[in-house]
Amino acid sequence: MAPLVPPSQPWVEKYRPRQVKDVAHQEEVVRVLTNTLETADLPHMLFYGPPGTGKTTTALAIAYQLYGPELYKARVLELNASDERGINVVRTKIKDFAAVAVGSARKGGYPCPPYKIIILDEADSMTEDAQNALRRTMETYSKVTRFFFICNYISRIIEPLASRCAKFRFKPLSEDVMSNRILHICSEEGLTLDAHALSTLSTISQGDLRRAITYLQSAARLFGSSISSSDLISVSGAIPEDTVKSLLVACKSGEFDVANKEVSNIIADGYPVSQLLSQFLDVIVNADDIPDEHKARICRKLGEADKCLVDGADEYLQLLDMASETIRALFNIPQGLVF
Repeated sequence: MAPLVPPSQPWVEKYRPRQVKDVAHQEEVVRVLTNTLETADLPHMLFYGPPGTGKTTTALAIAYQLYGPELYKARVLELNASDERGINVVRTKIKDFAAVAVGSARKGGYPCPPYKIIILDEADSMTEDAQNALRRTMETYSKVTRFFFICNYISRIIEPLASRCAKFRFKPLSEDVMSNRILHICSEEGLTLDAHALSTLSTISQGDLRRAITYLQSAARLFGSSISSSDLISVSGAIPEDTVKSLLVACKSGEFDVANKEVSNIIADGYPVSQLLSQFLDVIVNADDIPDEHKARICRKLGEADKCLVDGADEYLQLLDMASETIRALFNIPQGLVF
């Protein structure tokens, strides 16, 4: 079967599901939406969950299944964070689109219900004023327009909007589901991926299938059809596991100079410290030889260091402070004075 999009397209688009039933690992969402599509009577919808779990894909698939390619552009307005979506746009562009009534004539065998769809991707980045302005628009034009809100954090959607929508939570993809999809793409593209590389790809993408596919395509372009675990790590920007473990070994030595040397090497290699803290957290949590009380102290320090980095603190000083606190925790040294 010929690809649905030109081969020059990114693989994320090339292998994007075209129907709701093909969305991976969201069984409850797919079941409810499939039943809803049979009647073509949709409520306003709110999709939320981690990135790369199928939220935008599902919304686009619903629109394609309702209108088909011919009516899609006329009936669907899609806006994301890169578009201007302040209060003025809500009062003009969105309101004008929502106000126009449409017919219900079926075209090309598609249901073509008598309403339009407005897809607001990354809705949690909209200002509170813009969200408040949408409330009246949703109520006034509910007969001729349906709104699909897509976000990562439902807590950033104001309650008056959220209460008007049917909510669907998208779960992070499990390693098995992600591996099956990746192996399908490898088969289609003629790539060779061993079990260790497949496991590494699932780990570094953290349940985000879009990120996993992007890493796979980048590795294929750089390293050819046979891709190893180290190839995937190099294109992802993840820090090699040996580097993270070396820092823990240096901390376990109990010697500040050893830990400082390891920290200096990490900074000299240009690794992002925020990424290192995330991977160091995984190593600490999964370590069987560290008591829970010590893990708690280290994790607390990791959180403090991460917050300081977000606020613009120096990477070397924060990593050294974290390493010092790890030494104190591992050797049960009391914390110093807190000012």
